[in-house]
Amino acid sequence: MIRVLSTRRRHPLASVAVLLCALLVFGISYATLAPSSGATESASSTQISEGKQLFAIGCSSCHGLNGEGQLREDGTVIGPSLVGVGAAAVDFQVGTGRMPMAAPGAQAERKPVAYTQDQIDAMAAFVASLAPGPAIPPEEELSTEGADIARGGVVFRTNCASCHNTTGQGGALTYGKEAPALTGVEPRHMYGAMVTGPQAMPVFSDETLPMQDKRDLMAYLQAIEGQPDPGGLGIGRAGPVSEGLWAWLVGIGGLIGFTVWVTTRPASASKSSKSS
Repeated sequence: MIRVLSTRRRHPLASVAVLLCALLVFGISYATLAPSSGATESASSTQISEGKQLFAIGCSSCHGLNGEGQLREDGTVIGPSLVGVGAAAVDFQVGTGRMPMAAPGAQAERKPVAYTQDQIDAMAAFVASLAPGPAIPPEEELSTEGADIARGGVVFRTNCASCHNTTGQGGALTYGKEAPALTGVEPRHMYGAMVTGPQAMPVFSDETLPMQDKRDLMAYLQAIEGQPDPGGLGIGRAGPVSEGLWAWLVGIGGLIGFTVWVTTRPASASKSSKSS
């Protein structure tokens, strides 16, 4: 046997045979040592299948059966393509009630959620299976415990305050759109909005804005949301602009009204004296 192998080891196909044997041994060893991978793939396939059914019922009328998007005859978009948007986009849009939309509009408004979290996860898995896109990070990565709140304030004011206000109260944009208030928003939905850029919002990927910066930013928003307003009404926490508006309307307006009342009173009194 050894002599036969020795004589055939220089055969042109010997290296191919050795490679095939090595691959066969590696495949058998992997299947034996990692039996749980099959169960994981089966569970994932089941979730994707469930998500596809939910998507066909609630989303396909605008986005197409396979998320390819749909156009009207005049070329206007009914629903954009969802190929490549990733699971994070679905989790944000459906998890905040923005989707499905009740009617077409300039912007999808936040409203009560129409699906359970398991159903949202299933639809997110289906959309993620269409093409690679931003994924939903584990909960431990989204935790704001130990984050730098002061640094998060700097990050927020640098990148977000121009639209969302310095304290995340939101603000008006052009063409009927608005930057929504960020109060009561879960960290996973904040993350989904940053990495997918819904509506007029730019995309802040993990390469543009590292995950630690995102965690600091979310910690800042959570901290200021729980702060009291010791001066009375918060007035939207817009700072001196709104305070100046109230000072003008109440203070200056009251002075103008008082001045008008004082100057018109003598004229009415003189008229009454003449008539008598």
